[in-house]
Amino acid sequence: MSDQVEKSLVVLSDDEIIQREFEALLEDYRHTSHRQKIEIITKAFNFAKAAHKGVRRRSGEPYILHPIAVARIVVSEIGLGSTSICSALLHDVVEDTDYTVEDIENLFGKKIAQIVDGLTKISGGVFGEQASVQAENFRKLLLTMSEDIRVILIKIADRLHNMRTLGSMPPAKQYKIAGETQYIYAPLAHRLGLFPIKTELENLSFKYEHPDTYAMIEKKLAEDTDARMEFYNHFSTPIKERLTEMGYEFTLSARIKSVYSIWKKMSTRNIPFEEVYDILALRIVFKPKEGMSEKDQCWMIYSAITAIYKPHPERIRDWISTPKANGYEALHVTVMGHDGRWVEVQIRTERMHEIAERGFAAHWKYKTGEKDDSELDKWLKTIKDMLKNPEPNAIDFMDTFKLNLFASEIFVFTPKGDIKTLPQGATALDFAFMLHSDLGCRCLGAKVNHKLVPLSYVLKGGDQVEILSSKRQNPQPEWLDFVVTAKAKSRLKAYFRKEDRNAITKGEQMLSEVLAKVGREAGVFEVNKLLSYYQLVQPSDMYLQIGRGLLNIEEDVPKVFPVPKQQNIILRYLKKPFGGSDTKPVEEVKNEKPDKKHVMVLTDEGMEKTYRLSFCCHPIPGDDVLGYVDDSNTVMVHKLQCPVATKLKSSYGERILALEWAVHKVVTFPETIEVKGIDKLGVVIEVLHVISEQHSLNIREIHVVADAGIFTGRFVVFVHDTSEIRALCDSLLKIREINSVMRIETMAEK
Repeated sequence: MSDQVEKSLVVLSDDEIIQREFEALLEDYRHTSHRQKIEIITKAFNFAKAAHKGVRRRSGEPYILHPIAVARIVVSEIGLGSTSICSALLHDVVEDTDYTVEDIENLFGKKIAQIVDGLTKISGGVFGEQASVQAENFRKLLLTMSEDIRVILIKIADRLHNMRTLGSMPPAKQYKIAGETQYIYAPLAHRLGLFPIKTELENLSFKYEHPDTYAMIEKKLAEDTDARMEFYNHFSTPIKERLTEMGYEFTLSARIKSVYSIWKKMSTRNIPFEEVYDILALRIVFKPKEGMSEKDQCWMIYSAITAIYKPHPERIRDWISTPKANGYEALHVTVMGHDGRWVEVQIRTERMHEIAERGFAAHWKYKTGEKDDSELDKWLKTIKDMLKNPEPNAIDFMDTFKLNLFASEIFVFTPKGDIKTLPQGATALDFAFMLHSDLGCRCLGAKVNHKLVPLSYVLKGGDQVEILSSKRQNPQPEWLDFVVTAKAKSRLKAYFRKEDRNAITKGEQMLSEVLAKVGREAGVFEVNKLLSYYQLVQPSDMYLQIGRGLLNIEEDVPKVFPVPKQQNIILRYLKKPFGGSDTKPVEEVKNEKPDKKHVMVLTDEGMEKTYRLSFCCHPIPGDDVLGYVDDSNTVMVHKLQCPVATKLKSSYGERILALEWAVHKVVTFPETIEVKGIDKLGVVIEVLHVISEQHSLNIREIHVVADAGIFTGRFVVFVHDTSEIRALCDSLLKIREINSVMRIETMAEK
């Protein structure tokens, strides 16, 4: 009897939680300007609650709490009304229960049924378990979007709540969902103007992929909070006083850069947290006065601010005169505070702020009932035509979609009178690639309205276009300047990449042969020396020019590396190991068959597989990694932040494995450490002493350049794992003349 009482208490507790959340949803809805339709929302809630009765999420909570949470995001964070709220409450009913779309239509009407049907269709498509492997799935999503934009808005809300509760999922599932979110959902949210949601999706994806780095940045932000707010108060006070004098009603707020944005800047610029200077920005939201345009008043406030602080002449962003395609309007200016620190100030009216926070789509005709002719309307009307020629690869298709999102479009005719849709600004060459990739690659020119025109001719609406081609024609590099569509660009880049790869391979081989004649190998030292000689930056650029016959290495190499009469003392020193490490370098074991127990172990399954470290990002023990099971059942190991891994997570979620390193001290790996500091006599010897004596690490290559009293050194050392790199960097930073030390990570291009 006592067990029954306890069980009933649990059920009662669940009911109380469910009712409390539903009341919170209704409270959110009551605070909007929408017509209050509480009755139909309550009806949808009761129906969904009954349909999901007894079902729980992986976290253990009643399943109905998920649709309620999605509905709350839809109303309070996106700004949609009762139709969208009901659709959000019902979005999983058809997929997870025995109810049909017809049942939904009979109870709630045709429009809600259409949205629920659209959400059900895409749940198993590009956003399902077999994510992105077929272009047809993505076509289905976009076709549904073109019918009703609310489908994708609710889907974004659904993903946002799933990301907020991702902690209950196993790691492999977390990587798959986070990768897909980063690649598909965040860009969609951005394009639809949902900036806070886009930022949160990026942050949550980053948090689950790099928990340690996320925690480190979050901790540093927390430590700086007091100093940051003190600076903000000091900086904002004169602005606040001036705006008050001008008679404006306004709010000032501090906008803190997101953890993901900070990490992205640290990664792309190879700088530590302390050198990210634009963490804080000031946002002004004001109520415009009557009788003057919003634009004029924004510029008046700009003048008032720049009278207090000096503006950066190259960092003014005028999104008022020319709003972004997704509706964003604001005036951004970067000014220097009295302490010499640059701060960005964003100036918006209340209307601009609402669009910036909730997105252009939330102000669409469903909210106001008005039939405007916005860019969003135009795009939705023509998206079906764009889908008639989808990319064969779904990821390329996604790229094309992202590039063309909200672009103004034109209609042109084929010689037979068929209508084709192209983005505004498209050329005759874009048209050729849209018809067929091979036709684009063989295109000689075109006839527009029966007159001969060049490939670069910009098409106008209503043009009739005939493409002229030849089997002897091949794409030329300047063609990339003629095209604007993603398909044409991607096809041309793929062609040139293939040609470049062949030339680079040939160039590497030629250089190795010529260096061998002077007793050298194509190592880091030799390559860097030649890069300096040719005034080039990237080795691939040099190999490419060699492969194309643009550099005379037969004559130049002997000049750069004359055969010495007596071997240089530093080179003799380098040929010996600096440390006493008795482990074999990774080159010596590269032909050994990888052994699972010596490399890493799975965290979520125990199948025997062969592991290979990918060449695109060169992971080493200690790096955050994931595994991708290829067609041969080999697990390719990638760093989590590798761009190749990002696409794999988004495309083949079911093949992603969560990995952790097992034994760190088995083999060594070559890693490059960049050291910068004051060029003082003996400083390089101190660096060598730390590497070889203190840390007993073998050195493979050294390259040091000094300029105007500053030196930059790159040292290729053999390490077992990332902990040895961190320890080495910490020790090197203790040398007084050293300003920065960092690991140079290899990463593939997207």
